[in-house]
Amino acid sequence: MEKIFGKKLLSDRNNSKSSLSPSGYRITEDDIKKVNLYNKGVNKMSEEKFEDAIRCFDLSLRIDPYFVDSLIKKGYSHFHLNQYNQAISLFDQVLEIDVNNAGVWNLKGLVYYKLKEYEKAIECCQKALDINPNDAMVWYNYACYLTLNKQISEGMDALKKSIELDISNAKKAVKDRDFLSARMEEDYKRIIEVVILESIRQGNDHLGKILWITGLDRIEIQDATTRLANKGLLIKHTKKTFTGKDEQYELTQELISKIGVEKRKTGSSPSKHFEGKKEVFISSQQLKDISKILYEASEASDRGDIKKLMQNIDQLLNPILHGTLILDNFFEEHRELRLYGSRLREKGQEYLNSNKEEISRFLLEMDKKIRG
Repeated sequence: MEKIFGKKLLSDRNNSKSSLSPSGYRITEDDIKKVNLYNKGVNKMSEEKFEDAIRCFDLSLRIDPYFVDSLIKKGYSHFHLNQYNQAISLFDQVLEIDVNNAGVWNLKGLVYYKLKEYEKAIECCQKALDINPNDAMVWYNYACYLTLNKQISEGMDALKKSIELDISNAKKAVKDRDFLSARMEEDYKRIIEVVILESIRQGNDHLGKILWITGLDRIEIQDATTRLANKGLLIKHTKKTFTGKDEQYELTQELISKIGVEKRKTGSSPSKHFEGKKEVFISSQQLKDISKILYEASEASDRGDIKKLMQNIDQLLNPILHGTLILDNFFEEHRELRLYGSRLREKGQEYLNSNKEEISRFLLEMDKKIRG
């Protein structure tokens, strides 16, 4: 959502019942009404009442037919109702107003994906990436569309770029059926290896645990762990059990020194004989990464940059990045991060504008605690 009293949302009409915002734009009663209707529509969307949401956005657009935020959300509501032609028509209206809206190009591509018109979906992603080449989500969608269009080599290149920007896309990719036709590609196999290494790093060091956590099948895991062992990145142990054989994996010391590791040791208390106490070994590089993200998040909060702030919070909460470590060692802070993330998603820019100082202060205090 754009800033509620930003340039896009406001009228320049001189009105006796209007006032000036801090940025100097004139706020009218119509501006307030259309934004209130927009917010009501967003709330209806969160309740999955998409038809009610569309009615709210329509009322908002009666006041201002060029209100981009309502056009986008109305289009997205039609998308959820499988009314794809209406969605495309609304996204085209937005692009007539703002042709450089990368998010809308991405949404339009998503509609074509649902219609299985993959070439058009690819073109939309290319437009979005021309505008913002660092959007991990668009790169991921681009990879899906290319792979489904049988451009597998190009799809794997796009997927690698997506993972470089957001490592959590690796775990998403190994479960995504859009990449079924790419599973024999070497690049895809490397992505599986990344996911398995991260699972082992988090303490899931048995074949059964990795099966459960990643959703991969047994053969894929065994093939990948064999390749990783041959590369000198992990050690495989095979133990005989009553039901057959069980594989256990251990990262090499050289790899541990680079990425850190989480281990479990048995508690000494008799009442907790079968519980594992988590002992976390944090690499200095991981501490630096978390500290950097917290600082960037604080800066984004001060600037009122909700998109960047949400990206930073997602990085901190993502279990494949830093989420598990923060949850195990800084539980209260992890809970506050989840709470802020939830409120920002629900209430958008208005919530950030009202709470930016509080959020920034919390992030800086969290950074001090972690570094301390």
